[in-house]
This record gives sequence, C-alpha cells and structure tokens, in this order.
Amino acid sequence: MTHDVAIVGGSYAGLSAALPLARARRSVLVFDLGQRRNRFAPASHGFFAHDGDAPGDMVRQAREQLARYATVQFVDAAVTQASGQADAFELQAAGQAWSARRIVLATGVVDQLPDIPGLQARWGRSVFHCPYCHGYELQLGRIGLIATGPESLHQALLLPEWGDVTLCLNGRFEPDAAALAQLAARGVTVERALVQAVEDEATLLLADGRREVFAGLFTAPRTAPASPLAQQLGCLLEHTPITQHVHTDAMKHTTVPGVFACGDTGRAMGNVALAVGDGAIAGLAAHRSLMFGLAA
Repeated sequence: MTHDVAIVGGSYAGLSAALPLARARRSVLVFDLGQRRNRFAPASHGFFAHDGDAPGDMVRQAREQLARYATVQFVDAAVTQASGQADAFELQAAGQAWSARRIVLATGVVDQLPDIPGLQARWGRSVFHCPYCHGYELQLGRIGLIATGPESLHQALLLPEWGDVTLCLNGRFEPDAAALAQLAARGVTVERALVQAVEDEATLLLADGRREVFAGLFTAPRTAPASPLAQQLGCLLEHTPITQHVHTDAMKHTTVPGVFACGDTGRAMGNVALAVGDGAIAGLAAHRSLMFGLAA
C-alpha cells in the first residue's frame, strides 16, 4: 500500500503536520522514536494555552487525539533510509519498506553541548539555551552564560532582560572594544577564567578555584540534523555558525519535489510554538500538493 504522506518525527511539528492531513481523510504514516529535543525539560513555556505544561504530556495528548482518525498509522521506529521521488518514495523502518507519495521531515536536531563536566546532566533543568522558554522562572536572579563562540555575544546582550548576567568567555572568543562597550551598556559582567565544571544546581567551578553561584545557566549549543534522511533525499541544507537545517520556502517545501520539512528540521530558531506552526503549514502544503500538483 502506498500512503499519501509519511511524516518522519512525531513531536510537535510532526504531529501538527499530521492533523490537517488526517482531517482531510488522507492516509498518513507517522514514524517516531519519542526522542523529543526538549525531553530533558520538566515544563514547556511560551506556547499559547499550554504555558508551563509538561512537554511529554502535550505530545501524548496530541498523539491520542490523532489516533482517533482512522487514516493515521503510527510506527514506533526510526526511518533508516529514504529514497525515490514524488508519488513513489520508499522508506525503510522496522525491518520493512513503506511507500508514500509525499514525505514530511520533522526529525529535529541534536544539541552539541560544551564538553564541561556536569553540564549535560543539567541540560533543560538549570542549563538552557532559550531565555524566552526558561528565563522568566529565574526571577531576575544571577544568570551565567557559558560562551561557545562569537555568537554568544548576541545571547549576552539579550539575557539582561531576565537577570544579572555574567558572560563566561571560557576561552572561546575575546570581545573587541566595541563589543565590550555594548556589554557594559547592558550591565553584563565579563568573566575570563575558564569553566571547569557545573556543580549543585547552577554553580560554576572556575579554573582559579572560585565558585560562582547562579540562578540558572545558558549556553548556545551547536545543532545538527538528528537524521540523515534529508541528505539521503538530496535536500539542500543551510548552515549558520551554530546550526544546520533543511532549506525550505515559506510553505515548507524543500528543494526536493514532494519533500517538506518543518520544526527544528527546517529553521534555525525553534520552540514549541514555532514547531507547531511550521507543522501546520507543512501539512497543509503537502495536502495541497496531493490535490493540485507539486507546484501548489
């Protein structure tokens, strides 16, 4: 059987893409292993009507609602290979081949964190990357920012909205005079001692033996696609200093006809609200292409 659309990734973007297709009674496959990017965080913030909800609960509820549509099939497995062309794509998953006329990539990205002892264990709990998602809960307390490169300057200038910021350069870059003036104007303290470890909830052990206690920590991880499927299919990737993502147009078409990308897979900046919006657009666009052709 050839399904209308195969959606690879069953988190916020993928489930959102599935909904309009299900409501159009199109046959939809949703492949998912449950590896959400925000699975480490106990709460999600910034999504209308779900501010503060547990991320896993939101996904479970969405999946339960989609399961009520008879044309939706879930496959709890990773897609390991994708090939073919529009109207004749083939995907390998769970030891078998699956066919689909369209593909929506919602596989997300993986965060490549600084190699600092104790940081990974606190990721999503007291170490964050998005102040809009987690800054408010720090209650204007001290914020430590661990630099990963020159791009951390932007983060340092943004974060004072949420507290008293210390930029820990950690040997990653040295601000020039203009940047130092900007930081000073925003009240940001610059710390040049190397970071040795993260302790307690959000305490930084510095190379000179000092311990700096913060309400929370931020850093800017590099991200990379969580799946090689976009490359296998021939989709163009875009690169920024800290991200790789699939190039899409405004309707989430990739450069490969019949393949769409949404959520963190198809944008440099992501959160739950943006992923849900992207997924809705991708689902609508995939449906329109089934009705009106690939140029729709």
